[in-house]
Amino acid sequence: MDNTSNMMNFCIKIRDSLVSPTQIEYQDLAKNILKAELKRHSVSYKQLAEMLADVGVSETDRNIANKISRGGFSAAFFLQCLTVIGCKTVTIAD
Repeated sequence: MDNTSNMMNFCIKIRDSLVSPTQIEYQDLAKNILKAELKRHSVSYKQLAEMLADVGVSETDRNIANKISRGGFSAAFFLQCLTVIGCKTVTIAD
């Protein structure tokens, strides 16, 4: 799998929102999007750890579970996860 081409095809669609979310709401949104995409692609935290290791990102399944549970992960981690599971498009709904 060519991860560079996956990143180029990655697209986020955002629906209009009248209210600006708080920092906590953004963290919850990111966490929920990542959890939903993992479920949609039938990828466990253990499998995600293995997929990330294949591209040079060292995380245990427990570390991944903790990061996602907190919702306080970096945008880079978010994109790495979506890329390795083959997610091309994410729709953010309010």
